[in-house]
Amino acid sequence: MNKFIKSTIILIIGGFITKILGMIIKIVITRMIKSTGYGLYALILPTMMLLISISQLGLPTALNVLIAKNKDTKKLITASLIISLSIDIIIAIFLLLSSKYISTTLLKEPKVYLGLLGIGLILPFISISNILRSYYFARERMLPHVITNILEDVVKLILIILFLPYFINKGITYAIFFIVITNIFSELTSIIGFMILLPKFTYTKKDIKPNRSIIKNLLNIALPTTGSRIVGSIGYFLEPIIITTVLYKVGLTNNYIVTEYGVINGYVLPLILLPSFFTMALSQALIPNVSKNYSLKKYNLVERKIKQAIIASLIIGIPCTIIFTLIPEVPLKFIYNTNEGINYIKFLAPICLLHYIQAPIASSLQAMNQAKISFRGTLYGTIIRTILLFILSFKLGMWALIISTSINILFVTVYDYINVKKVLKKAT
Repeated sequence: MNKFIKSTIILIIGGFITKILGMIIKIVITRMIKSTGYGLYALILPTMMLLISISQLGLPTALNVLIAKNKDTKKLITASLIISLSIDIIIAIFLLLSSKYISTTLLKEPKVYLGLLGIGLILPFISISNILRSYYFARERMLPHVITNILEDVVKLILIILFLPYFINKGITYAIFFIVITNIFSELTSIIGFMILLPKFTYTKKDIKPNRSIIKNLLNIALPTTGSRIVGSIGYFLEPIIITTVLYKVGLTNNYIVTEYGVINGYVLPLILLPSFFTMALSQALIPNVSKNYSLKKYNLVERKIKQAIIASLIIGIPCTIIFTLIPEVPLKFIYNTNEGINYIKFLAPICLLHYIQAPIASSLQAMNQAKISFRGTLYGTIIRTILLFILSFKLGMWALIISTSINILFVTVYDYINVKKVLKKAT
């Protein structure tokens, strides 16, 4: 069987299992802490995503590309770990000094203070796990990735079921902190699994010593790649700050804002983005394949792989879009046992059809060493989204978030698609 197809099938099966486990985890959490509690947790998620993006610096993607081209694996992994863990230490110190200000002044919710501190504790584990994961992606060995992902979710689910009720009794502040730090144990599970399955590398002092050339190669790919993620994460980081500030100013209560934000992030977006497990699997399998063929100047094969990924994403996305548009109450009730957020889902569903094909298109640009183009698309889209969110919030309330998100999806997907065609046309 073709290696790309085999890798994709493994990732799809694994992605489906982890998506189901992820949804079960989210269902358990939302039912235990309710939409208001989840709203509080959702307030710190943008900060978490931003800091994870900064700490990783795009290094997993850079590793994926360079190892796929048979570069020096040991030196690449060592350099990536040194860079990433150094950044993690800086971020942890930053959080120690600023969490009180972020929670009280920016997010206007002192209850999330401990949760913000917890982010500093989990970052090193996430960094190590993702760097080791990249080795397997580059070698197109998807089974270790799938197995460890499933184990991560199983560990997290067990911890939440067993211990979250105890922390809820101590208060929602402690409950949110516990949810955050479960990532330490889940990521540690992956790290142990990866270390067991890794080839037995023999390290010398020369391998451990930082190599300028290796670091330069890593950063040449990593910085433009992480630029897109950091820009997107900054927009996501500003989202709850803008919403809480503006909506509070126009007279809405803090309880309403947190609850409604919890509905969107706890029910609406997880449901509507359910098919993304498939598109993400395609994207992950696509990067080493496209990267290798593009470097060998097999442009027709690259174009064919990208088209196959887009068509496959639409085959999954279209039926889901029809269900979410016509009968959103059915999956919403079945999965979350609620009817909250139906109107949001009906509005977003057709737009998210484009979101389903966005991941393979963006991954293709990165694999063709065109991460700068993807960065510009994300930058423009984030600027448009943030401006619209601020302006529309005064008149449309929480609907401003839905509309600005829709316009961002439309813009970024179309922009990236046009540029993929331009890059391939120029190459041929």
